[in-house]
Amino acid sequence: MFELSKNILEKVSFDKTLFRKELTKAVKWLKPDEKMLLMVWCISIYGNQYKDVISEVFKNVTKS
Repeated sequence: MFELSKNILEKVSFDKTLFRKELTKAVKWLKPDEKMLLMVWCISIYGNQYKDVISEVFKNVTKS
């Protein structure tokens, strides 16, 4: 699921709304350790472009 999530996010990275939607879905499906890996990957690849989206989605994840 982790690799699939990365592939999907790469394909929708042209659109902020789609990126947020797919990232939110991904964190619901992934195991806790995979969520951390995805967060690190997102920050390293898309941190400059979608920092606000990544922060928002993972802030909600870490609270639950």
